[in-house]
Amino acid sequence: MSRPNADHSALRGEIHADFESTKPLDLGDKHAPKMPEITGKSYLILVLILGSLSALGPLAIDMYLPSFKAIAGDFNTSLARVEWTLATYFIGLSLGQLVYGPIADRFGRKRPLYTGLVIFALTSAACTFAMNVESLAALRFFQALGGCAQMVVARAVVRDLFEERRAARVFSALILVMGIAPIVAPVIGGWLVVGFGWQSIFWVQAGAAVLVLAAVARFLPESLPETRRKRRSMGEILAVYAQLFKHRLFMANTVSGSLASASLFAYIGGSPFVFMQYFGVSEAHFGYFFGANALGLIIAAQFNGAISERIDPRRSVRVAMCVATASVLVLLLIMLLEIGGFYIFLAPLFVFIASLGFILPSTTALALAPHGENAGSASAVYGFLQFLLSGIGAFIVSSAHDGTARPMVVAIAVCISTALLINLVFGERAAA
Repeated sequence: MSRPNADHSALRGEIHADFESTKPLDLGDKHAPKMPEITGKSYLILVLILGSLSALGPLAIDMYLPSFKAIAGDFNTSLARVEWTLATYFIGLSLGQLVYGPIADRFGRKRPLYTGLVIFALTSAACTFAMNVESLAALRFFQALGGCAQMVVARAVVRDLFEERRAARVFSALILVMGIAPIVAPVIGGWLVVGFGWQSIFWVQAGAAVLVLAAVARFLPESLPETRRKRRSMGEILAVYAQLFKHRLFMANTVSGSLASASLFAYIGGSPFVFMQYFGVSEAHFGYFFGANALGLIIAAQFNGAISERIDPRRSVRVAMCVATASVLVLLLIMLLEIGGFYIFLAPLFVFIASLGFILPSTTALALAPHGENAGSASAVYGFLQFLLSGIGAFIVSSAHDGTARPMVVAIAVCISTALLINLVFGERAAA
């Protein structure tokens, strides 16, 4: 019985040794030493844990999408009102990140993780006892307050340990792990809702949080040493946030990346209605089509990771945004002219989602790169804007139901075309 414990201790020792040999790189200093690479088993473990942390919050979105009809039936309400539970989750993800960012810069990365994971697990379990759609929406808000801690800290840990181009590669690797969620989660959610009822989905989410908590406690070392922690007053925290909002390069990448993310979540929020009711896809098959689109995003993200150290991420972002916008314009034309069926509709949608595999990891890396000293706060602002805009997009889609795919497609088109415009205009000026 002593051998497994010895193996775990050895593995933790390897990861700690790699982390301790890695000095944070100040990207504002052109003469800063090159970051030693974390490789091998320790890199794999790091990616798996950070990917799981990043995926846990979105998992609470993807897994319960197939249950919308069942929840609406149980609560005797409409699908549009059930979609409010998605919008409140986005709001919680957005606001909570502003709180966790400074906490992660002050107390390190692990303590906020423990707090967030416990909150997420408890509120996930509480969702199973919701009596109506309003109470479920409220519980989802608090569930998101727990889920957002993992997302803030995971981004901050990457920034602690990797420089810009390497970070883009790591974020792409995280999408490989995160991408399992939108592929597997809706399929599992469909099986659970059919076999055990929609409440079982939230029990599974609570269990997943407990497993991730155990992995963090056992294998994830602290990446922010005591000497680099920032003990700030409320006034100083607000000053840091104000400084970030005034940083043109940070805001250009953050807003364009957040709008790209909002376009993705407009799709996520609208797809249950569009796929299952408008096109007649069954609950059991919804996850297959949703997962196929997610697979395109994963493949694109891995290709982006492979080229990130050879091709400037700014260039790949711009090309991908052009491709995404063009594919959505085709989608808009198909919808307006009402030509073809579900598979014709699905083709440009697949291209759009795959393009996000280039956009999302690179804009995140580009936004956080200049802010090593305030990685937690910068990660929080990025996440705040990302999910604020995503929540607004989800709210608009849920509030503008007209019995067609029009609200979803128009929301996607507005978000991604605006992201491209900001990137072309303000990205160039900020970089100059």
